[in-house]
Order: sequence, then structure tokens, then C-alpha cells
Amino acid sequence: VDPAGFLDLQGLKAPKTQTNIQNVLVFASRGVTASDRHLLRDLRTLLAHSRAENKLDAKKGITDTVKSICELKGCNGCIFLENRKRKDLYMWVSKTDCGPSAKLLVQNVHTMDELQMTGNCIKGSRPLLHFDNAFQTIPHLRLLKNLFIQIFGTPKGAAHSRPFVDHIVCFFWLDNRIWFRNYQICEEEVNHKTNRSLLEIGPRFVLNPIRIFAGSFGGPVIYVNKHYVSPNSVRAEARKRQRKAQIGPKEVRPKIQSDDPTADLFRRASAEEASQAASAR
Repeated sequence: VDPAGFLDLQGLKAPKTQTNIQNVLVFASRGVTASDRHLLRDLRTLLAHSRAENKLDAKKGITDTVKSICELKGCNGCIFLENRKRKDLYMWVSKTDCGPSAKLLVQNVHTMDELQMTGNCIKGSRPLLHFDNAFQTIPHLRLLKNLFIQIFGTPKGAAHSRPFVDHIVCFFWLDNRIWFRNYQICEEEVNHKTNRSLLEIGPRFVLNPIRIFAGSFGGPVIYVNKHYVSPNSVRAEARKRQRKAQIGPKEVRPKIQSDDPTADLFRRASAEEASQAASAR
């Protein structure tokens, strides 16, 4: 997929006027961890048409606040990372003008600094977008595909962008989740033939869809993932299994039968027998 324009692999000059203006605001909430900040930096580096903003206090609600910030920044798209309990990272992907928006759980995050892959690309170059075949058949994935094209696709002639296409961003659908990968497009001439290969750059993460809304950061619910299980429920079930493993089932000890013939000679006298012995004295 060539987002918002045709490929221009030979032309080195960007057009003077940009017809398709797409700016994406990429920022996070307060309380994000170091890994979340590194992921935020990688997303800003990956998207040449992104804009930065300070951290937002998400406790007071993000719907109206994010819309107003996007209007001040001149952005019509938004990627908002929200961290809860410093354990769970959620990603909001939204078109701020009229929607739609999607809330996804981010899992298995590996940043560029952590991976240290051999792939590399020019900063600000435009990416190709590749989607799995499932994004053509499943209805809610078709909606997410159009949303990702407008958010992750750098328009032709965008500010701070380079007129080169040297990497490809891939979205795969597996295990009811979206797998994100970024590869470098390598070309090598062998015997007057051009061989193309891919080298991973990073970052890599997995998106678990939760809900899709018709509006921006809210509104009527279009899709609800029935396979989604909240991280709180997963941790609660893990604690229950751990407690059961520590306590374990109660052991019933068998009665030991003694074979000693003199065991009855040294038995303890009952209260009735003790009273009879005292009266006989």
C-alpha cells in the first residue's frame, strides 16, 4: 500500500505544495515506564509527519482534552499511549476530526535500542504499508486497515519527510492479535539481476484490539473483542493458581496398627475404673 500518493522512487525533490495534509500527534499519559518512553520515541522517529506533546494527566478524561490539543497542534490524527498501574500499556489510535477510534492493548514490546537489529533506513523516509490477507476479509480489520493507513502512512511531500521509500511496515493478524513489524528494503545486484531482501529494523510489538468507536476517543461502539481478557483478570487467575499450589490438598494419614501383644497392658484407665479403684481402697 502506498499511503496518500504514488511512489516516486526516482524523483529526489519533494513537491512544493502538499495536497494531502496529515499530521499525527504522538504522546503519552503520565506514569509511563522507561520502556513505554522508548516505544514513544521509536514511533515518533518512524512517523515523519508526527508531532510531539508533553505528557497528559489521563485521570480527568482524555476525550475533550486530546481533541483540543490536536486542534492547537494542527493534527487530524492521534496516537495516545496510556499506562495503568505501571504494568498495562494501552494505545489509542484515532482520527480526531470525526473518528473512528480504536483502543488496543500493547503487549510484547521490544524497542529499537533493545533489539539492535542490523536493518536501517533514512530518517524521515516514507514507508510502504503491508497488511495480511485477513485485513481484506474480516470486517473490523478492514476498518482498522483504513485507520492505520491514515495514521502510519506518511503523505507525499509532508514536512520533515524525505522523498525515499526504503522500509516497509507490516501488520500481521495471528492469534486474534495484530503483530507490528518494520523492515528495511535491501537491493543487491547479482549477475545483472536485482535481488531484494528484508532486514528487520524495529520496533516490534503486538496489539490486542479491545473496542472500536465511531467517534474520536468515544462514541457509539462499533466492535467489541469477545476474545479479550483484561490483564487484571489474568493476574487474578495466576494468584489463585499460586495459592492452590502452595496450600495443596489435605493429606489423610492412615491409622497405624500396632502388633505389640503388650499394648493393652499399658492402656490408660477410664474415669469409671479410676473411681472404682479409689472406693475399694
